[in-house]
Amino acid sequence: MSAPRHAPLLIVEDDLALQKQLKWSLDRFESVTADDVASAVLQFRRSSPAVVTMDLGLPPDRDSVSEGFKCLEKLLELDPAVKVIVLTGQNDQDNALRAIRMGAYDFLAKPVDPDVLALTVERAYRLYELQQENRRLQMQQSSDVFSGLVTRDPGMQRVCRMIEKVAPSDATVLLLGESGTGKEVLAQGLHDASKRKGRFVAINCAAIPETLLESELFGYEKGAFTGATKSTVGKIETANGGTLMLDEVGDLPMPLQAKLLRFLQERVIERVGGRQEIAMDVRVVGATHQDLKARIADGRFREDLYYRLAEIVVEIPPLRERLGDPVLLSHAFVRRFATEMRRSVPTLSEDAVRALEAHRWPGNVRELQNMLKRAVIMCEDDRITALDLGLRASPAPADESAMLDLRTVRETAERQAVITALARTDGNIVRAAELLGISRPTLYDLMNRLQIK
Repeated sequence: MSAPRHAPLLIVEDDLALQKQLKWSLDRFESVTADDVASAVLQFRRSSPAVVTMDLGLPPDRDSVSEGFKCLEKLLELDPAVKVIVLTGQNDQDNALRAIRMGAYDFLAKPVDPDVLALTVERAYRLYELQQENRRLQMQQSSDVFSGLVTRDPGMQRVCRMIEKVAPSDATVLLLGESGTGKEVLAQGLHDASKRKGRFVAINCAAIPETLLESELFGYEKGAFTGATKSTVGKIETANGGTLMLDEVGDLPMPLQAKLLRFLQERVIERVGGRQEIAMDVRVVGATHQDLKARIADGRFREDLYYRLAEIVVEIPPLRERLGDPVLLSHAFVRRFATEMRRSVPTLSEDAVRALEAHRWPGNVRELQNMLKRAVIMCEDDRITALDLGLRASPAPADESAMLDLRTVRETAERQAVITALARTDGNIVRAAELLGISRPTLYDLMNRLQIK
C-alpha cells in the first residue's frame, strides 16, 4: 500500500543520518522531514500529513524528552486525527506509555526493524483513511438530511446535530428564531431524519383568518357550516403518520390553543361539526419568531400549551451571528439562480464580498436570497458588484491579508485570553494557568512568546 499524495508521511528525527535511513526504508510513502520542534510544526502546517514518525528525544536537550512531548502535543493540537508513531529508547517504556496516553497511535523501541516500522506506518494509514471515510459518510448523511441548508457556522452546526439527535424520537420540537432564519428547512430536515412514512405538512397560523383556521387544522364534516357540501380532512389528518409544522404558532387564537392542547395531550381530533374522535399519529413541530414567554405573561398564549410544544427547544441564530455564512450562502444562491436562468455563473467582486460581510441582515436568509436573485438578474457582466446588490461598498482594510493570517489571528486570540486570565486572577500565575486549562510552564512560554510581562 502506498500513501495518498495529499496526505504524506512526516519523519521527525534530529539525527540526519538516521533521518535519511528512515526515509529510505519508507520510500514507498511520499515523505517530508524535520529535525526539531519548530521545523516539525512548520512541515506539518505545510503538508498536513496523515502519519508522523517521531523521535521523543529532540534537541535542544538530547537527554530529555520534554521537547518530544511538546512536539507531540502541538501536532495533535493541530490535527487530533493524525497518527503519530513514537520512536523511543530500549528502556524508555514509561515515556512511550505517556505518549500513548497523550494521543500517540503507537510506539516502537530503537533500533527499529524497517519491516516492522513499514507495517506499522501502513496500518496507521489504513486506520486514518477508514476514519476519514467514516467522517465523509457522516457528513454526506447529514447533508442529505439538510439538503436545503448551507452553513459552516459552529452554532448552526450544533443546531443540525441537535435536530439529528431528536429526529428518531416522537418529542414535540419548538423552533425559535427570527423570520427568514430557515425554520422550515430545519423542520423538513427533522422530518426526513425521522424516517416517518407520512407526509411533511406545514401551515402558517398567521396567514389564515381565525374563522377558517380551525377547519384548516382539524377538517370539517358535511353541513358543519354554510358551504360545507362535503366532509374534508384538515392539515392534522393529512399529516397522519408524518410531521405537522405549525409555523408562527405564537399567533394561534386562544380558543384554538385549547383545542390544540387537547390534541397534543390525547392525540385525537374531532372535525368541525363532528362527534367522532379520530386517533392521530403526528409529529408536531412548532415554529415562531415571537417571545412566547412574554406572550404568556401578557395572557396571549397558554402556558400549558407552551410546555406541550417545548419538549425540545431549538434556538436558531440569526444570519448576522453566523460566522462566514452570508458569503458562503451568497455563492450557493448565485450558482442556483444562474443555473435556473440558464446563464453563466457570475462571480462576486471584492467590494461585494466586503459589503455582504458588513451588512446586518435584518431579513436574514430570506433577505439574502432575494438580494442575490435580483443581483443575478441585474448584473451586466459576469461579475456581481456591491452596486448590483444594492449595498454600500465597505472600504477595504489597510492589510486584509493580515486579518486572515491564521498565525496573526491565533496570536491575537491567545494574547487576549492570557491578559484576561491574568487580570481576573490579579497576576496569579498558578490560578491563571488553571483558568486557561494549561500548565504553568506552558503559560510562562506563552507569556514569553507574546512578550507579556
